[in-house]
Amino acid sequence: MKYFYGVLSILGIGLPYMEFIPWISDNGFNLTLLLNEASQNGISAFAWLDVLVSAVVLIGFIIYEGKRIGINYRWIPVIGTLTVGVSLGLPLFLLLREIQMEKIKGAKRN
Repeated sequence: MKYFYGVLSILGIGLPYMEFIPWISDNGFNLTLLLNEASQNGISAFAWLDVLVSAVVLIGFIIYEGKRIGINYRWIPVIGTLTVGVSLGLPLFLLLREIQMEKIKGAKRN
């Protein structure tokens, strides 16, 4: 699963930024235009609100679950969620969680 989550983390960065970087190069850091285009119609607003709620839930999950099982560097997937989105934050957190679970299992064996 570590490799699966690792690949998804890379895709979670690459795929969104393949669309975002050309937009930035065409329009610059025009926040007003970005928000206007993102909320151009009802389906766009639906998608962005869905992503926003998902990001809030994910950050809460990262904080709670990360603390509960003792994941170090849990701030990294939080930053990933805030800067890229759920497409990076979730698989990155699951990767860190998988690594931590392996450590816990290894410690129980010894």
